Amino acid sequence: MEKRYRHEWKHAITYADLLTIRQRMSAIAIPDPHTIDGKYLIRSLYFDNLNDKALREKVDGVNMREKFRIRYYNFDTRIIHLEKKSKFNGLGTKYHAPLTAEEAQKIVDGDIDWMIDSPHSLIQELYCKMRYQGMRPMTIVDYTREPFIYGPGNVRVTLDYDIRTGMSRTDFLNPECVTIPAGDAPIILEVKWDAYLPEIIRDAVQIPGTRVQAFSKYAQCRIYG
Repeated sequence: MEKRYRHEWKHAITYADLLTIRQRMSAIAIPDPHTIDGKYLIRSLYFDNLNDKALREKVDGVNMREKFRIRYYNFDTRIIHLEKKSKFNGLGTKYHAPLTAEEAQKIVDGDIDWMIDSPHSLIQELYCKMRYQGMRPMTIVDYTREPFIYGPGNVRVTLDYDIRTGMSRTDFLNPECVTIPAGDAPIILEVKWDAYLPEIIRDAVQIPGTRVQAFSKYAQCRIYG
């Protein structure tokens, strides 16, 4: 799989900041075409091993790290992806492979022998890490995202909020799965781009008093276990 690493900024912002960024981005960028009324709901199931390797590496700021998750949108289980997100020197890249609802549920239930024969190398990789490294489904993470796209620089600006968590991992595909607010989680502004960030976007996302910071929705949601 070819690696293409992207730059990424994250800012914790206020609701007033969200309104400002939303207005600015609406004037210069376009919404993601997959949104409904400018937003969509994201549900992810994150994996970790018995030693909480992914969590500890994130908290400790390890320079080279990865995490696995299963993700779908707007509670639509017709399109589900296994994803691996990797970080190296502050840059990020993501790989994904499709899953059916049945396959996703099998993984959640620990029925994984079929994965080694998958035509997708990412599914095979997860199988090996579940089998030999003790990796397992750990935490459900839900949130609402408002995404904007700007062509030059392949820029993606997102506003993420209402971050919630659920511990009933086997109910991952159930839209009625109970989730609760993930503590005092902030609103997160994320900016991702390839080789360069256009000045118009750089100016649009500037909020006085904020700074680039590390934030992990997975780590935030692990406060409950």
